[in-house]
Amino acid sequence: MKKNTAAVVWDIAKPIADSLGLILWDVKFLKEGTKWYLRITIDKEGGVTIDDCVNMHHAIDGPLDEADPIEQSYNLQVQSPGLERELTRDFHFEAYLGKRVWVRLIKAYEGVRDFKGELISFDRDTVTVALDEETEMNIKYKEASFIKADDFGGFEENE
Repeated sequence: MKKNTAAVVWDIAKPIADSLGLILWDVKFLKEGTKWYLRITIDKEGGVTIDDCVNMHHAIDGPLDEADPIEQSYNLQVQSPGLERELTRDFHFEAYLGKRVWVRLIKAYEGVRDFKGELISFDRDTVTVALDEETEMNIKYKEASFIKADDFGGFEENE
């Protein structure tokens, strides 16, 4: 089975990120308008600096050119996952067990699309979020527009 572009780039980027003391958070290859973007998202304990992004960009540029996994022209971007980072991989969910997450549903449930609470568990198909002390919600990944860390918390709790 042939790997998709993001998976091929992940395999190239992971050892480079490791050697720089970084965590490879995600790799996405996507088209926006008429342009293609290869977005490599990195993280590290204490947060990512611009120097980390520049160092990763320089370190991966040569290996990407050598491997040549992408036929069309594209823009390479190296970035931090930032606050409210999207959770997409098992290690993301493991890191956020017991922490607050924000889930946006594709279709509203009882008129509501956005739910925030503590990530209780996850498996191949479903995440379980405690909305409060008495209410847990099981959400199928395919029904979620996104699942993000709720590190920021938003303003509604401070109003």
